Amino acid sequence: MPSLPIVELRDASKSYGPVQALRAVTLACKTGEIHAILGENGAGKSTMMKLLSGVIRPTSGTVAVDGQTVALQGTRDASRRGIVCIFQELSLMPALNVGDNIVLSRPQTRMGMMQRAAYVQARACLDRIGADHIALDRTVSELTLAERQLVEIAKALYQKPRLLILDEATSALGADAVERVFAVIRQLRAEGCGILFISHRFHEVHALADVISVFRNGAHVRTFPAGTMDHGDIVSLMIGQSLERLFPPLAPMPAPETPPLLSLSRVGWENELHDVSFDVRPGEIFGLGGLDGQGQQRVLEAVFGLLSRVSGEVRIAGKAYSGRTPARSKSGEIGLAFIPEDRKTEGLIPALSISENLRLAALGGRLGTDLDPADQVRIKAILDRLELAYGTLDDAVTTLSGGNQQKVLLAKWLVLSPRCLLLLDPTRGIDVKTKAQIYTLLAELAAEGMAIVLQSTDYEELVHLCHRVAVFYQGRIARQLSGETLTPEMLISAAMGLAPQHNTGDAA
Repeated sequence: MPSLPIVELRDASKSYGPVQALRAVTLACKTGEIHAILGENGAGKSTMMKLLSGVIRPTSGTVAVDGQTVALQGTRDASRRGIVCIFQELSLMPALNVGDNIVLSRPQTRMGMMQRAAYVQARACLDRIGADHIALDRTVSELTLAERQLVEIAKALYQKPRLLILDEATSALGADAVERVFAVIRQLRAEGCGILFISHRFHEVHALADVISVFRNGAHVRTFPAGTMDHGDIVSLMIGQSLERLFPPLAPMPAPETPPLLSLSRVGWENELHDVSFDVRPGEIFGLGGLDGQGQQRVLEAVFGLLSRVSGEVRIAGKAYSGRTPARSKSGEIGLAFIPEDRKTEGLIPALSISENLRLAALGGRLGTDLDPADQVRIKAILDRLELAYGTLDDAVTTLSGGNQQKVLLAKWLVLSPRCLLLLDPTRGIDVKTKAQIYTLLAELAAEGMAIVLQSTDYEELVHLCHRVAVFYQGRIARQLSGETLTPEMLISAAMGLAPQHNTGDAA
């Protein structure tokens, strides 16, 4: 018996003044089916998702639930009908604890008091996705980005969805957490729930989807069964360019005799890092991989001076760098730039203008005041190089898409002309076309002699973009991969502690 549509868009369009965000889209989300949605930023994915979840209404066309045309009155109305959405920009209230954030999405009260059973159910939802380490009484603001994303997923499960919409819901998670979430999604599918899955990670789509729909320029291009089109053809549908052009050619590895720009020797921190040693040469892209929470994220924080009581030695261009602080790290003397993983809360101030955000990294230095003409020329050159799409530099950074906001975050550091770029998951939640632009920029910066350290949860980035990758397991480098050993299979096995625990030194 064929699956029945839970929700349908029927010839739905959405306009914002002269801008048409969605154009005459007809799409069905069915029971017991995982339906992946692919497309670059601006393709219409988010607009479609907001129509289905009641955030906005169509300018023309209709939304139908269980075959009946409806006018959804908001996300709470959609949730009552079984339509639950996990938005890319997390909706948790940071001042509340985990339990309250979850149960308030579907309050269960008696005489004005929240029922204890609600919190028992919240605990069960966290445990179901492998988040048993997250206590209900922890304040959300204390959680890591990956932990907040798990709470967001648990919050959605708590609402007992008939249609679950996930917008980049695994973008901050490591491979182990992703697989646990995927197991739950497959179980929901078996129970008859429909899943609408939006992701920029092709390996996740191929691993999970039953059906794939591609959007481009606000239009629904094609829907087809998963496995019937190869990777390259899908990319061509999305962005009009071949898969081979997604990652730029890798420049030759710097010669082994090239003196390293950044060196770590037996670096440790509390119980999260142990005896971490590696060198990064000018012109090299050095990757840090592993499952979530294995310490790799802490390495760059330790180098930049964000952590205290770090043991071991860090050297910059052969000189010991002790007493590390962010202010010293970004100075011309040291020349480090640090790109955090959460651009919204750690990298940018959304309410400020693009111009003001571009000056944030330089606060306390010459660029902390008004820009002189030479600075303005340099900033424009960087923005042109990044192909930033914007109106004027006085526009609020919130007017930009997520990918363009990430470009502003990169630009504000490149203005300082760093010698070494430290990046934490810089393409998380970014569309394919913008990813390709950032990949090209990183390859060009490396070719110009910059040392780059890239921590990523996307193993395709590590394999195709890096010269070498250090894979972390339980706070240590489990293995260093390069050349023929740098494959997805080797990355995954090393990340799970299955690879030989040797070759942890600096490999040429």
